[in-house]
Amino acid sequence: MGCFVFVHGGNMSVKTWNELANSHISTPDGLMGGRVWDPVMQYLPSENVSFAPTLGDEKSHNLTDHINQICDLIMRHDLNAVRLVAHSYGGMVISGVAARMPERIHQLVYVDAAFPDPGQSLYDIIRRGGCDPSSFQGLEPEPPYIERLTYDMAVLSSFPKVYIVCTSSSFSPVTEVVLKKIQESTREWTIFTLYSSHVPMASMPEKLASILLETEKIVLKKE
Repeated sequence: MGCFVFVHGGNMSVKTWNELANSHISTPDGLMGGRVWDPVMQYLPSENVSFAPTLGDEKSHNLTDHINQICDLIMRHDLNAVRLVAHSYGGMVISGVAARMPERIHQLVYVDAAFPDPGQSLYDIIRRGGCDPSSFQGLEPEPPYIERLTYDMAVLSSFPKVYIVCTSSSFSPVTEVVLKKIQESTREWTIFTLYSSHVPMASMPEKLASILLETEKIVLKKE
């Protein structure tokens, strides 16, 4: 039985989601939160245990708070062999979670997501990609995006990792930085490509789910 914990990126507005997914969803606060993963989870077999929490508000919570939130969820439900799946900024979160509780984690999946070096923030990665973070629509210098993540890279090197590249992504300055790092450590990574926007959960949920199921048997390649 698989165990997925899905982590969203910046809290997307319902308006943006409806435009991307051609849907008519409404929520009390006008935001999607963890609901962005609902279309993907419906294509996963029923025997898979899946969680898709909504991260704490980005104006009053920082990256450490979000990492704590996911760690608390894993401990509260006594989850093991967890496959962490992250989108966009969520890559910062799952990197921190895996470094903190490696004994509980089985695999890391980054869906067009950030993968930081130790000591980097999301803003740092964007700048490394040659862009001004303020040029990203809707991305403000809120606490989660400017906090730098400190962790032991050797711990994350012990996990099989998957990177899903979205070819029409507005997040490409970040993903290009990540892909350059992957080229330097290919044995840890398996790369898949989706011909989609930055939000394949909206446009290609069934295909994304099929990739997640395909990656279930991936193990760390030995040198």
